[in-house]
Amino acid sequence: MTAATILHADLDAFYASVEQRDNPALRGRPVIVGGGVVLAASYEAKRFGVRTAMGGGRALRLCPHAIVVPPRMSAYSAASKAVFEVFRDTTPLVEGLSIDEAFLEVGGLRKIAGPPEVIAERLRKAVLERVGLPITVGVARTKFLAKVASAVAKPDGLLVVPPAGELEFLHPLPVERLWGVGKVTSAKLRDRGITTVGQVAKLSESTLTAMLGRASGRHLHALAHNQDPRPVRVGRRRRSIGAQRALGSRPRPAEDLEATLAQLIDRVAKRMRKAKRSCRTVVLRLRFADFARATRSHTLVHPTTDTEVLLATARTLLRTAMPTIYDRGCTLVGISLTNLDDKDALQLMLPFDEVPPGALDTALDDLRDRFGTTAVTRAVLLGRDPGLSVPLLPD
Repeated sequence: MTAATILHADLDAFYASVEQRDNPALRGRPVIVGGGVVLAASYEAKRFGVRTAMGGGRALRLCPHAIVVPPRMSAYSAASKAVFEVFRDTTPLVEGLSIDEAFLEVGGLRKIAGPPEVIAERLRKAVLERVGLPITVGVARTKFLAKVASAVAKPDGLLVVPPAGELEFLHPLPVERLWGVGKVTSAKLRDRGITTVGQVAKLSESTLTAMLGRASGRHLHALAHNQDPRPVRVGRRRRSIGAQRALGSRPRPAEDLEATLAQLIDRVAKRMRKAKRSCRTVVLRLRFADFARATRSHTLVHPTTDTEVLLATARTLLRTAMPTIYDRGCTLVGISLTNLDDKDALQLMLPFDEVPPGALDTALDDLRDRFGTTAVTRAVLLGRDPGLSVPLLPD
């Protein structure tokens, strides 16, 4: 059996922690980032039941004395870059998961840096001293268990799961600790009296597949036995680029939703071109007033970087969802561009236009880089609140 050499490092209440770091008056007090919808909550606010993606009104009813601050995405991005510098100073084998978490492989560093638990403690100290933020680290033999360990150790903790004690640690945990167990799967399992990971592990793979479907059943059977062969991958290119915008609880007319959609497409298409990628699949994500979610997608015949093609596809997806939106209301719109490929892989289509494909998009990207994102905008967005488009976490 291999040693526990994988670290999962996860910043604690990241956005809220940055706000508390930068404003001493907020330290030790309940902080909510974002007004209409909670983007992040400090642990002082979480103790009152405030959670990410909760409506702002509900959050303040749970925690009336909370301090609400507007998000500062540039500050969070700068903090993330500084933390990842600490990660890369620790080991060259870093796999970023999102703006605030990563896997690190430290198995080859024992002779020069010590055992994994010493490296993990040194990492936590370096992040606090150099960036001023608390971070929790889980150490285990597999990615899955390292991530579970960090979740159990939060906030501001360190937990090492030795190989000999893996199942002893894992099996008493609630089923929700398994990756892939959300509200629906959790309800299916709990309706059958299955509440812990250990109870899942006692079921055969065939029983789980009959209960949950082939893919989910096999996935949960493997995780319940800590079977996760994935190595830490360095330099893996992201599989999607996305952004979302919270809309608040008041009803929105169709033209507002289409304007928001155009704004999101403009931003993610620009980011995609900057990364020198093209996409084939457009994904629309919606959250309704009752907190239920829906996803719709369309795959194009050919990959594209063309903003207008992407926007037309997204508008079609939105229009098919409008009957549901009218019935249930919409509190969040998100767009993801997936099935990404290298931009050079684009196939030129006949007849060739006199203007090179994408020339207009490139010119607009350059103008917005030089003069700001609102220097050139769509007529439909004139006079509208630009709002906050939050980047979606990478896959």
